[in-house]
Amino acid sequence: NEGVGGVNVQGGNARQIRVQVDPNLMRSYGLSPSMITAALQRENQEVPAGRIEGPVTERLVRITGRVIDPLSFGEIPITVRNGTPIRVRDVATVVDGAANRRSAAELRGASAVSLEVLKINGANTVAVADGIKETVLELTNELPRDIELQIIRDDSVRIRDSLKDVYTSIVLGALLTIMIIYLFLNSWRSTVITGLTLPVSIISAFFIMWVFNFTVNTMTLLALSLAIGLLIDDAIVVRENIVRHLEMGKSHENAAKDGTDEIGLAVFCTTLAVVAVFVPVAFMGGFIGRIFFEFGVTVAFAVLVSLFVSFTLDPMLSSVWADPEVEHAINDGGVHQAQQRKKANPIRRFAFWFNDVFERIADRYPQWLGWALSHRAVVLAGATLTIVASFFILPLLGFTWMPDVNGDEFSVQFRAPPGSNLDYTRGKGREITTFLSKLPETDFTYLSVGGGFRGGPNSGSVFVKLKHDRKRTLAEIQTDLRVRLRGIPGIRPSIQGQSSIFGGRRQPIIINVQGPEAARVKLTAERVLQVVRGTRGVAEPNSSEDGDIPQLDVRVDRQEAWRAGLGVGSVAATLQPLFAGERATTWEDEQGYPHDVVVVFPDSLRASAEDVKQLPVASGTASPGGLPAMVPLSQVADIRAGVGPQQIERRQLEQQVSISAGVLPGFAMGNVADDIRRALDAMGLPPGYRAVFTGDVQSLEETKGYVLEALILAVVFIYLILASLFGSFLQPLAIMLALPLSFIGVALALWMTGGSMNVMTMIGVIMLMGLVTKNGILLVDFTNQLRAAGGERKDSLLSAGRIRLRPIIMTTVAMIFGMLPLALALGAGAEARAPMARAVIGGLITSTLLTLFVVPAMYTYLDDFGHWVSSRLTSAADHDRAGAMIPEPATGD
Repeated sequence: NEGVGGVNVQGGNARQIRVQVDPNLMRSYGLSPSMITAALQRENQEVPAGRIEGPVTERLVRITGRVIDPLSFGEIPITVRNGTPIRVRDVATVVDGAANRRSAAELRGASAVSLEVLKINGANTVAVADGIKETVLELTNELPRDIELQIIRDDSVRIRDSLKDVYTSIVLGALLTIMIIYLFLNSWRSTVITGLTLPVSIISAFFIMWVFNFTVNTMTLLALSLAIGLLIDDAIVVRENIVRHLEMGKSHENAAKDGTDEIGLAVFCTTLAVVAVFVPVAFMGGFIGRIFFEFGVTVAFAVLVSLFVSFTLDPMLSSVWADPEVEHAINDGGVHQAQQRKKANPIRRFAFWFNDVFERIADRYPQWLGWALSHRAVVLAGATLTIVASFFILPLLGFTWMPDVNGDEFSVQFRAPPGSNLDYTRGKGREITTFLSKLPETDFTYLSVGGGFRGGPNSGSVFVKLKHDRKRTLAEIQTDLRVRLRGIPGIRPSIQGQSSIFGGRRQPIIINVQGPEAARVKLTAERVLQVVRGTRGVAEPNSSEDGDIPQLDVRVDRQEAWRAGLGVGSVAATLQPLFAGERATTWEDEQGYPHDVVVVFPDSLRASAEDVKQLPVASGTASPGGLPAMVPLSQVADIRAGVGPQQIERRQLEQQVSISAGVLPGFAMGNVADDIRRALDAMGLPPGYRAVFTGDVQSLEETKGYVLEALILAVVFIYLILASLFGSFLQPLAIMLALPLSFIGVALALWMTGGSMNVMTMIGVIMLMGLVTKNGILLVDFTNQLRAAGGERKDSLLSAGRIRLRPIIMTTVAMIFGMLPLALALGAGAEARAPMARAVIGGLITSTLLTLFVVPAMYTYLDDFGHWVSSRLTSAADHDRAGAMIPEPATGD
């Protein structure tokens, strides 16, 4: 199938023709394994020999020497002695059987053969899975009825569920946003005019996805779901201002033009501020940058389209589409509206009631703002306290890479003692599956032992599929199993949860102990493992160093071997094919499938060290009969029991041992890793040896740096945009004070929902930097307009606050309700995305409430500071001019 990068077969064993040689018969005939291998290769061939050309036709000449019956391999002559051929059957037994099993698989306790399919880099997981499912369906119709094909694990299901949840969040967010618009504007025409921005912006976002060759994936749809409330902000502000000008008695065309012109700079500033935030997000480095590139580009383009629609489509529709609700209220002094209230349906009556309540609160806002302007120091001190409090709360939340997901599957990796064979490990795996199958939450289990991706025959994995309708969460089940699985003797279990939004299944904490000497690295790794085990919050710490495996050391005596005409190479050439098996040739069955023909010792002659000692080795000298003299291996080598490494890890040209560990619920991965790092620093490692954190810990550390860079760049870009558009170096500082005011909301939202600082919340904080400036921009821009028209500073601030309160609250509530479905984590896998929405919602609430009072107070301070600086500069300039007018004193004799 297209997109498939590799297939690992677990369980079963292939058909194999095994030529099992007898060492005693080999000794008597003076034969070596290489002679048998050469004979099999020589006699099992099909070779083209040319062609015969006739007067009209030509015919090919082909030597057909392929063996038809696998047992006929025994009739192949190896050599001829005294005119008598010595055949394979004289020294070996040909068995049409199966290869030795090095892996096993069981489903629901029954033996199985499984295929683990990997996709190539860049391939679409869903497309690859669909292709495999089609192939499985075709094979099901072709295979015998007693063979069943079943898909055990499918990562595309997780992706589909995530996409379905994001689709739902987008639709629900759009509906809630439209409801909020209607609630505030109380006009379905205004709601339609404003709401048209959503489909236009979202559909246009697919264009930029096509340009950049993005796919419809979790990140691009997450960008759209978070931007639902944001995309409609510009249209809300523009339409609200147009309605305000309509209420002044202006015509549709003049109201549309004047209202858009008046609010144009503020809307343009807010949009550029948002884009300025997402540009650094799109171009972050590292793994996080590759993931959020699509996120940032999609949001930035969609926001720019919403700005274009707000300045074109919305004013055009407002200029030609009459709004009777507004016009009747203007012309008849509210008589028509009073009649409408009496005849209104429950929804419209609720909208009228809501607007009445809002207007009463809005009428009191200037009084509250006036008090804040009269007590500026108190207001700014309170704002400072909220910022300080947020920096005390945020570290308590803890840092982690990704939020935990309450999925429906997990796996138990386990290892048996070094040197354990396949049957022993499979037996231990069956104990685990039997125990797991008794859990009420378990749907089915799948056991795999050994194999290419699993490691040696002493390692295995049990995949557990849970029932969707269960009482306990995934974290609760895993916590319970971590204790109970320890009761199974002879294994080292390790529980790995469901893959996150970014994919992958591994332990979150991985420490690589590196150094120049293998023995010293092992000792150092053991000390590091003890430190990890003693750290609070650590679950199931394990080491890749399982210990040495038993082996037989064949130590060749060079002097004795030299006397017998042998060398180390000839001894190895004899042992390796007989014990490991040597592929001599292939045999094709009736269906044309090839099968290996292997020369090997019988299993019964490979059971002990004595069998190895008695192995005959062909020497370099001839016997009296002219045959190669055969000497037992024990004559030229010392065979003794020993141990050897089970695996050798190297990284950056150094020896390495990996320490892995999970994290218990209630603990943050970053905090646990910091505790381990401090303990290792206190313990101290030998010179030249080091412990390097990799895995999710490394990803988290890199992400912190990249997010900090993006955050700084976003703040700088916002300031440059505001300073250039407002023509002031000080006023942007008042607006940007809303940035730290959002931190307390982020901290409280995460603390109340049991969240942590992770990748999603960090991106949400960056996103907030562009969103929270909106309120300050609306206030400051309109205040400047009123002051330019001759108004006093305080009166201008109070008037601007009262007039701009409705669009400020409208846009904030629209963004909150647009992200609310995502924050509620309604669908599968939504727990990984919800913290971003929760952080943004919390930051929007506090920044909006504080901005309404803090930004005006800071505005007056900065305005006073600007006047003070200007007066000092003016005084200095007047002094310089006065000094220049004083004549030089006359000098003379």
